[in-house]
Order: sequence, then C-alpha cells, then structure tokens
Amino acid sequence: MTGLELMRWVQSERPTDIPWIGRLLGLRFDELDRGRVVMSLDTRPEFANPLGTVHGGIAATLLDSVMGCAVHTTLPAGVSYTTLEIKVNYIRAASTDGQTLTATGTVVHSGRRTATAEGRVVDQDGKLVAHATTTCIILPPA
Repeated sequence: MTGLELMRWVQSERPTDIPWIGRLLGLRFDELDRGRVVMSLDTRPEFANPLGTVHGGIAATLLDSVMGCAVHTTLPAGVSYTTLEIKVNYIRAASTDGQTLTATGTVVHSGRRTATAEGRVVDQDGKLVAHATTTCIILPPA
C-alpha cells in the first residue's frame, strides 16, 4: 500500500492488533488527504503536568503524529520515514477537563531524502495552543 492507502486503512479499520501511541491517547483521525492530516483527542486528568494543565508532551505527541502521518501520505509503497527533528512552540495552556484539542499537519516539502511539515493544535474554541515544524528522513525500501 502507498502511505496514503495505509493511513486510510488505519483510519477506517481502527485496527486493535497494531499497538500505537494514538490508542493510548485516544487520538481520532478526523481528516486524511495527501499531504494533510487532522487528528483530535479529548483531554483528561491523566494528561496533567504538575501545574494541573495539559502536559506539553501531549501537544508535542499530537503534533508529531499529524505531521509525520501527513508526510507518510506522500510516500510510495514500501517507503517509510522517521522524524529527524521537531520544533514546538507552546502558546497557551489547555485544561484537562475533557476539552477537544485538534491538530492539523501539512506537508511543506516531500523529496527523495527528506520531508518537512508544519502543524498546529487548537482548542475547542479555535484558539492556538501550540504550533510546530518537523524534518523527516525518507527511508527507502529495505
């Protein structure tokens, strides 16, 4: 399967036999297209940092997921990727009381050896929580 076909299969089938971070966090695929992925999750008390707001690692994981999956949708069958670098900017705190956080990842460049993408997380009121960029290395078939 191409990267886009694989992502669409995961979105539609929600396989329970494939362990992934999304199941742990309750990630949902909301939109999926070539070069663009939207996912969301509902916050919960277990996501709290010592100050009682959503830990930055939750937003970073959400961003890494949408940006990486967006890159994956541009890849041919048998080709994979891994994150080389991620840069996250945190804008505001999010509460742990069940609010929905929505992240959008968009590919900026998908080349033969590297890909770059950008992402944004907004709260249920549409306010920016965090934004990020990533660089991924493209891994040819083994």
